[in-house]
Amino acid sequence: MEREATLPTREDTQAFGARLGRLLRAGDLVVLTGDLGAGKTTLTQGIAEGLGVRGPITSPTFVIARVHPSLVGGPALVHVDAYRLGSAMELDDLDLDADLDASVTIIEWGAGLAEQLSSDRLGITLTGEEVRTARLDPVGARWENLVESLLLDA
Repeated sequence: MEREATLPTREDTQAFGARLGRLLRAGDLVVLTGDLGAGKTTLTQGIAEGLGVRGPITSPTFVIARVHPSLVGGPALVHVDAYRLGSAMELDDLDLDADLDASVTIIEWGAGLAEQLSSDRLGITLTGEEVRTARLDPVGARWENLVESLLLDA
């Protein structure tokens, strides 16, 4: 099964994120990878919309992590930007595992750093400048089913 979605516009990226956000639940971990400007924060804005959390959603590069509480009684969104972190140990120092079970956690630039946080996670790699491609890498049984559902709706 192909695990990619083509996202021609910023609005398509946000809509894809919103569909994903509606499927997420407390305890879910999503790790986003892609070059600067690839759409990681844009995708997270859509996820936040789907989750119904308080915004605005901006890149937390300098504060490292932001918590966005739910406006609809669902889980909070913990939005992390690991760009400035040098190691998994620095990520561990953020004590994210205290929030993992109760929140949806999105980690931008988390590949190679965040995998120890959960044995079940969804990796998304965004590529392209004009037209983006989102390649999904599900780890764990829950994600296999979720990715199938997400891509069927795309």
